[in-house]
Amino acid sequence: MPETPILDHHMHLDPVNGEGAAAAERFAAAGGTHLLVLNKPSWTLSDRTDERAFRETFELTCEVAAAADEHLPGRAWPVLGVHPALISRLRERGYEPEEAGEFMRVGLEIAADFVADGPAVALKSGRPHYEVEDAVWAASNATLRHALGLGAEVGCPVQLHTEGGDAFPNIAEWAGERGLAPEQVVVHYAEGPIEGATPSVISDKENLVAAAESDGGFFMETDFMDDPDRPGAVLGVRTVPRRVRWLREQGYKAAIERAHIEMPARVYGIDTEATLETEPRNS
Repeated sequence: MPETPILDHHMHLDPVNGEGAAAAERFAAAGGTHLLVLNKPSWTLSDRTDERAFRETFELTCEVAAAADEHLPGRAWPVLGVHPALISRLRERGYEPEEAGEFMRVGLEIAADFVADGPAVALKSGRPHYEVEDAVWAASNATLRHALGLGAEVGCPVQLHTEGGDAFPNIAEWAGERGLAPEQVVVHYAEGPIEGATPSVISDKENLVAAAESDGGFFMETDFMDDPDRPGAVLGVRTVPRRVRWLREQGYKAAIERAHIEMPARVYGIDTEATLETEPRNS
């Protein structure tokens, strides 16, 4: 049995173009136990250009998370939403910014249904991490605010793909206005502690030391893309288990417990210890 639950908080599994659940098997072989499986951008999984593209993407992600479950000694849960870069793709197709934002908000509402009805445990949203025109930025922020409101409505965290930084006071304020606790706003691809939100730290050693030496909660992630054209991008599936072992060697046992036991329970209501079996269900 693993010494501790090991959760990769942000991994993509692509059942259409990539390894799919086989990547989860490699994660488990390295010592990983639990996964949050994020849907890839809708345009990578569905050829449709209407609202059905979102539903197809979410259904595929839920299916691959269930398949990943069979390879893990713990569990895999879907996190569903709309990639913020979709607004740029829609602009290229002639959408006005607000029109594109409205379409993306429909996608978020469909994702919220998957949370309300199960099996998804959180929403995904954000805003472009690259320079955009003012109208696109405004529409993106409106979509992000809508996601925060949906998270409060269905009672779930919201993972955000945003520009870099260590403080997001406007997002924390928007969350509070909508009744979503700042702790339930999780910034994906963080490089260390974040003021006003929970960081999901990309698992480079320097970033993890900064998070481990802080007093705040954090998660560990690889943002594994499951892209055959970019094998191992962003980080490979074995990275989080290896980094947990490295953190243990450095004496950061308490930080490991925060990231893999305490924070999943506090933010998602996930008990990684109770869901940990002695053997994978499909070894």
